[in-house]
Amino acid sequence: MPHTSSAKKRQRQNLKRRASNRATKSLLKTQVRKVTTAATSGDMTAAASEFKVAVQKLDRAAVKGVIHKNAASRKKSRLSAALKKAKAAAAAK
Repeated sequence: MPHTSSAKKRQRQNLKRRASNRATKSLLKTQVRKVTTAATSGDMTAAASEFKVAVQKLDRAAVKGVIHKNAASRKKSRLSAALKKAKAAAAAK
């Protein structure tokens, strides 16, 4: 347990930030899942719109410091590649 008032304040701040970061990361995972499920199901219009939202959320999380900018870039790149692969598979059918 913290003893000084500044340590108590830091603990309060850390708890609030942890809750906020966890919520944001959960939203990111949900959005990425929406993109992948739409792409695997073959619904390319929905996948493209969900991808656009996912990119916005990833960039915003990187700016806020929830995730590292390189992690956001990596996730966007992999999502984009998966979307491109799904489009090619849908076009081949």
